[in-house]
Amino acid sequence: MVRTKGATLPLGLFLVCMFVLSCLSTSVFNLQQNQALAQQYIPTIKYRNLVIDLGKGVKTNAQLTYPAIGKGPFPGVLLMQGSGAIDKNETLGFIHKNGPKPPLLLWDIAQYLSERGFTVLRYDKRGVGGNYTILDSNVWGNNTCNDQIQDGKKALNILVQQPEVDPKRISIIGHSEGTLYAPRVAMDNSTKVKNIVLMSTLAQNPSVSEYNLDVSLPSKYATQVLDKNHTGLISIQQIAKDPLLSHLLVSGSVLRTNNIKDITNTLLKAFGTSSGGAINIDKQLTRIDKDI
Repeated sequence: MVRTKGATLPLGLFLVCMFVLSCLSTSVFNLQQNQALAQQYIPTIKYRNLVIDLGKGVKTNAQLTYPAIGKGPFPGVLLMQGSGAIDKNETLGFIHKNGPKPPLLLWDIAQYLSERGFTVLRYDKRGVGGNYTILDSNVWGNNTCNDQIQDGKKALNILVQQPEVDPKRISIIGHSEGTLYAPRVAMDNSTKVKNIVLMSTLAQNPSVSEYNLDVSLPSKYATQVLDKNHTGLISIQQIAKDPLLSHLLVSGSVLRTNNIKDITNTLLKAFGTSSGGAINIDKQLTRIDKDI
């Protein structure tokens, strides 16, 4: 027998009661835990794919991200990417099937902003698709600075027209080469654009910046990191496999493959060296951007 306040319960009945209470408390705890887990999977961002008409028969793909919760319309942000055959995510490196994943700069920025109450538009450069794919070599090859400015203006107009966007609160974010065009787009649309943000701003001649990015820095990286024996040489296979040099294989070139064998053969042909051969970092690596 178990004596409680004002009553006496048989031991068996007492144990049954304790078991039931334990199950109920566990069920309540599990319910709360499941609800908390369910809330973690509630999407905070929505997506809408768009096609932007750039004029003269040229179109490009774009994507809008906006908050899934909260009452809009929300402040709008236009993202303008850096140099090269860059897609709307600004994928910084070729995406190999089984290799390391490169940074997705504009994708990350769009996610971050939309989670915090902004509607964000990003778009592929004209003639370009995902993963450094040249969809139209003629359109991409004849791309000019003025084209980039006009494309930015058209993208801005598309952003302003979206029902999730407050047209009185518009900002433009430009990165690298995009910092050349974002101010022009903003100035020509001063009644629409309230803010501009410039990241990695070009403060010198773009050709100098491109040389440093595509030649000087990779050469230093090859010398100080890859050339472990300090011979001044680097093998073709090292260049083909190294993720930090992979952008050299696609910037301004027609090489669009993630097959290491194909990349290696292309490099061998470009440098006129035999299989397994090495090249001189100072004398030959600086040729890679123009020879491939």
